[in-house]
Amino acid sequence: MSAVAPRKRTRLTPGARRDQILDEAARLLLEEGLYAVNMERLARDVGISKGLVYNYFPTRDALLTALLSREQAELRDRGMARALQAESYADLIRQTTGLYLEQTRDRGALIAALLSDPSVSKLMEAENRADRDRTARFFVRATRRAYDLPLPLAIVVVEMLWAVTDRAGKLVAEKQLDVEAATELCVELITGGLAGLDRDLVLKT
Repeated sequence: MSAVAPRKRTRLTPGARRDQILDEAARLLLEEGLYAVNMERLARDVGISKGLVYNYFPTRDALLTALLSREQAELRDRGMARALQAESYADLIRQTTGLYLEQTRDRGALIAALLSDPSVSKLMEAENRADRDRTARFFVRATRRAYDLPLPLAIVVVEMLWAVTDRAGKLVAEKQLDVEAATELCVELITGGLAGLDRDLVLKT
């Protein structure tokens, strides 16, 4: 009987190795909780040295922040792609809201766990603010074009519309609504409310 040849270890590119470490961190977090994620455990589970983990992520906070940043970047990039394909304002709301609710259903537990870590939340504060500002500007422009609103009113409207989608996300996470029903409710509430909005409404500042 011939001897079994030893299995060759696959050499990954730096990007693939980084993603492998982050994928394992996400799995550990969801299955065992935030405190199960540490460099030694990750190295053992991935099958690499602890030093190699530190080569990619100098601290645990850096690793968790990178994981959260990856999740949010994926949502942002997919959201922009859908937004640019939208054929109407209602379609814009449907596409972007549907994606947000899908992400909440599928990855919401991971994101919530990461944001519960004060260090990660603080490190991501500037990036989150910048993302929110960019997204707000996009929706303010789209809302003004669709409904001919003055800028101050459009800004307030977009902030309030986000409250609707945020609440829908919570209902989806709690399994009180499915994604499809929640998406259509958001579309109806948002477009219906804007259609009946008094464009001459004066805001007190």
